[in-house]
Amino acid sequence: MHATDEAQCAALLREILALHPEGLSEYALLSQLRGDSRSGFAPGRSEDPQDLFRTHFLLFHLLYRLRDELRREQTGDLEIHTLKIRWHTHIDGDPQALGRPDPLAVYYLDLDNLKATTRADIERMLGQFWARFARFDRRGAALAVLELPEDADGDRILRQYRRLAMRHHPDRGGDAARLQAINAAMAILDPRQTD
Repeated sequence: MHATDEAQCAALLREILALHPEGLSEYALLSQLRGDSRSGFAPGRSEDPQDLFRTHFLLFHLLYRLRDELRREQTGDLEIHTLKIRWHTHIDGDPQALGRPDPLAVYYLDLDNLKATTRADIERMLGQFWARFARFDRRGAALAVLELPEDADGDRILRQYRRLAMRHHPDRGGDAARLQAINAAMAILDPRQTD
């Protein structure tokens, strides 16, 4: 994307976000940008992971630049998340105050990160995402086995596990198959497991 394209796209982003004070998802925002030739984003959708990554990266690059511009102008702030991109026209707190470091902003504002990301890097990131998603998807089923709600924290999970394991242990007259299911659920929910 050239500098003139960036300026036009930034102006278009302002227009679109001003028309949607409730915010838009990344997908909805990209759909609107692709429908306007001023944006520099090609119409249509690619299924190629590298093209998808490039599009996502460039959009977030522009959003973080726009956020910085809005803050400098003291005309608002930008909430940036894949599920909600929203222009807040009010400013909370002192605009001159030092903010917390934002590692995502640092990442997306450096175009060298886009250039340095290979197809193998993208496929590795996708693999990690799907592994976390599968673990999250299994979490609900594991919580059900332990008879716990979705919002159960680590301490509650551990207490419930111990209670059920004692109750269903074969040495105490319990069912071995039920104990195996409880142990399998705990293996999924164990907070010591890493990505």
